[in-house]
This record gives sequence, C-alpha cells and structure tokens, in this order.
Amino acid sequence: MTAAPQATTPVTPTAATPLSPRSASPLEANLLARLNQRRNGPGLRRLTLHLAVLIGGGVLWGLPFTWTAAGQAIHWPLRLLGLVLLGWGLAFSFCAMHESGHRTAFANRSLNDAVAWWAGVLSFYNADFYRRYHQWHHRYTHQPGRDPELEDAPPSSHSAYWLELSGLPWWLGKLRGHWRGLQGDFGERPYIPEEAVEAVRGSIRRQMAVYGLLLLTSLPGGNGFLLWFWLLPLAVGQPLLRFVLLAEHGGCSYVDDGLSNTRTTLTLAPLRWLMWDMPYHAEHHLYPSLPFHALAEAHRHLAPWLAHCDSGYLAVHLTLLADPRRLAMPAPNPAPSSALNPAPAR
Repeated sequence: MTAAPQATTPVTPTAATPLSPRSASPLEANLLARLNQRRNGPGLRRLTLHLAVLIGGGVLWGLPFTWTAAGQAIHWPLRLLGLVLLGWGLAFSFCAMHESGHRTAFANRSLNDAVAWWAGVLSFYNADFYRRYHQWHHRYTHQPGRDPELEDAPPSSHSAYWLELSGLPWWLGKLRGHWRGLQGDFGERPYIPEEAVEAVRGSIRRQMAVYGLLLLTSLPGGNGFLLWFWLLPLAVGQPLLRFVLLAEHGGCSYVDDGLSNTRTTLTLAPLRWLMWDMPYHAEHHLYPSLPFHALAEAHRHLAPWLAHCDSGYLAVHLTLLADPRRLAMPAPNPAPSSALNPAPAR
C-alpha cells in the first residue's frame, strides 16, 4: 500500500519559520483561511463514492449469480469480492462518521450531523458519544492518562498485535460501551459531562432501535439480513480498519507535540478515498478544522516538519512487527522518594 510519488512544493524550514504549529502556524494566514473553507460538493462526491462501494459490494454479495467460465461456476469468487467490498464499506463508514463528526465534511451542520449518525450506525459506533470522546483525543493526543484512545493499552507483543488486528477487542469494547451507554453509565468518562448524559443515552437507544427493527424485519422471511449483510461483512472489514488505525499514532512519541505524536501515511488513492483522506493524519491533528479535501494541499506545506511521514501502511507495520515494544506506553514516572518515604513527624 505504497503511494505513487507526488509532486510537492513544501515550505522549507528555516530559523525564521516556527517549528511547531501549536505556537505559530507554518501555514500562511491567507492559505489557512482558504483551506478552512467548507463546501458541500467534495463531501457529497465522497459520500456517493462510499455509498457506491457499499451498494456494489452488497449486490455482489447478495445476488445469486449463474455466470460460468469454461464450464466452472464463478459466482463464489464474485460473491466473496462483494463480501470484502461490503465489509470495507461498512467498517470504513467510521471515517465518514469521523469527518462529519468534526462538522467539516459539509458546509451544512445538519447534513454533517445526519451523515455522522448514520455512518455510526453502519460502523457500530455512536456518533454523539464519539464526538465528545474524540474531542478529548484531540485535546490530549497520545498522552497517557489523558487521551481516551489510550484507555486500553496499545498492543506491545506479537500476540497482542495480532489480537488487535482481528478486531475482537474492538467488538468486546463496543458491546460493553453500548450497554453502559444504554444505562446512562458514563462513569470515569470526563468527556461525557452530566448535562450531556441524557442526549448521548437517547442517541444510543435510537441506534439500538434501528438494529432491533432490522432484526425484526429479517425474522419473518428467515433471511438473517442483520447477520449476513451487516454483522458478518463488518467483521470481515474490521481487520483492515484496525490495520490503518493502529498506524495513526502507533510507534509515535507520547508527548504533547502534534509534529511527533501522529503519523501521516502516504498510501494508494482508493484506500485514501475510502478513509476520507485520514491517512494525512498529522495534518488533521495539527489543524482539525481543515476539511478532508484540504488535507492533501496542507500536506505539501507541512511535510518537512513531520517526524513521522511514511510511504505505505505495510512499511509502517513491518517496522512495528520488528519490535512491537515500540507501541508500548512509557512507564509512569516513579513517585519522588520523599513521597515513598515521608519524613517522620516532628
């Protein structure tokens, strides 16, 4: 998954150019203002492409093909292709939810919120919960004890790595999280304040109602629609999603510096399109207000500053597999000796 070379005209770092966008932006103000402009067109085109993957995969997976070649039936290879495409379309609906959750995919706020919610339904996320969770991820990116994405420690052994890519920990986490959300139990989740509990719980309940309705409508015909056209394809699509998400911050520094705690991965255009340009992840974290369609241009200016800009997800994972301990969180700082052995009372 290595990208073809791209012509770029990057800004050359100099002593006069600020090192970190946190203190002063390397993107010139007029350029940043232009890139920040939100439009409906790019989002609608990307949404259409994503829906085409879902529908095309669903048709291939669901229709009883009778084509033959040299006397051999070829419907199973076509159906398996459809299963994979449908699975990727469902799993990567997460990326549509993520971008719309930032309310940058479209110029219209209501359209952003609607796409985010339904994309969450498809990918088994809840958009209203995720929006608040993700705000904290941006605020405390890759900082242990603060970033909610680090609530579960990253895999730091080969067995944990392969288990993570299987998607099984993700499924278990989602089932536990949705169950707690249905009860309004958001304890130890400071990103869900008390005043937001009812709204988030109501959103999760509506989402579960959609799944319940799909289950009820599939029972009379005995066609198992929810299983064959959602659960199974989503399980098939999860490993690729876990594969790319693990590369976003895996092996990067655990410090409050967007130039070094996040990775940009240059990859093939079809995967970049399906991910709503999220492989430009460092750019997204440095400037989360930028719409997805502006990230490629931002990359041309920011690339020289990035500590992690890799060519292809396979290259990233080969490095991580060589030493999975690169993914491990740093050990907590030991308490001062005075705290461990307080002075005797006088």
